[in-house]
Amino acid sequence: MTPRELIRWRESFLTSIASADYLQAMFDQMPDVVFCIKDRQGRYVLISEACVQRCGLNRKQDAVGKTAFALFPTPMAERYARQDEQLFRTGKPIIDSLDLTVYKDRSTGWCVSMKQPLHDKAGNIIGLACISKDLIEPSRTRMIDDDFAAAVDRMREHFAEKLRVQDLARRARVSLAQFERRMKRIFQLSAGQYLMKVRVDAAARLLQHTEESISDVALHVGFFDQSRLSRVFRRVTGMTPGQYRRIIREWH
Repeated sequence: MTPRELIRWRESFLTSIASADYLQAMFDQMPDVVFCIKDRQGRYVLISEACVQRCGLNRKQDAVGKTAFALFPTPMAERYARQDEQLFRTGKPIIDSLDLTVYKDRSTGWCVSMKQPLHDKAGNIIGLACISKDLIEPSRTRMIDDDFAAAVDRMREHFAEKLRVQDLARRARVSLAQFERRMKRIFQLSAGQYLMKVRVDAAARLLQHTEESISDVALHVGFFDQSRLSRVFRRVTGMTPGQYRRIIREWH
């Protein structure tokens, strides 16, 4: 076929598909991946089974036509709405967004999310598709050598100190570029993102299980001042440390 014939054949095939439910069926087999489609108003059109489980729903239809504000705590829903609005405003996909999620059982988990605009035949953005994949750290005995493990352990055990990625790369006995590539390959995160994840995880634990002031929590996890902790925590969770503490305790 000619290039033009290939285009017509492809468009004809795709438009002949009766329903997009096959997307749900595919992602339903991936419990560590949440998939959804929303319209311009933020209403859910399709969701995968993992989303049903995490939101405590009985069935997928319970989410259809609703927005994130009906499924998630308000600060989280506001964060998702801000992301969506950015995508609709710029037309650009959102790649590698690091998000801390609070589940119905009060546990927390990390995921890396991607949002892609959806266009109609006239080229107008009519919605978005979102995929969020859980971050599952691989067994280091299979994927990380001793030097690299030492650098990762340094971040895990000394996150409250001032750590420079260049120093961590030297500890791993690789160049800075090699260190960053390996972090990305193994953890799906840059070294800076990973260190931030460890610090916010530690902050979340202290906020949930202690009565320490937010300024003390910031000092203990390596942010050095409350404003820095608040900015980072809000960026990745959609809520301030104080809001997180209240929400997690209301569910307790």
